[in-house]
Amino acid sequence: MESQNEAPAQRLLLRVPEVAEALGLGRTKVYELIATGELPVIRLGRAVRVSVVALQKWVEEHDKQSLSV
Repeated sequence: MESQNEAPAQRLLLRVPEVAEALGLGRTKVYELIATGELPVIRLGRAVRVSVVALQKWVEEHDKQSLSV
């Protein structure tokens, strides 16, 4: 049983709709980023997941690129 002081564990992998919501993009755009290999994914059988850590790094890299342009 979980005590009141413990926060629920954060998931490490996100589904495409969750990634889309987190980025403020549509699902179709997220699937395009995955298809082009721009967004790193983990494939488990037919399931496609995005690591929370990889997503944060991806956003940071694109933020740096946009600042340097």
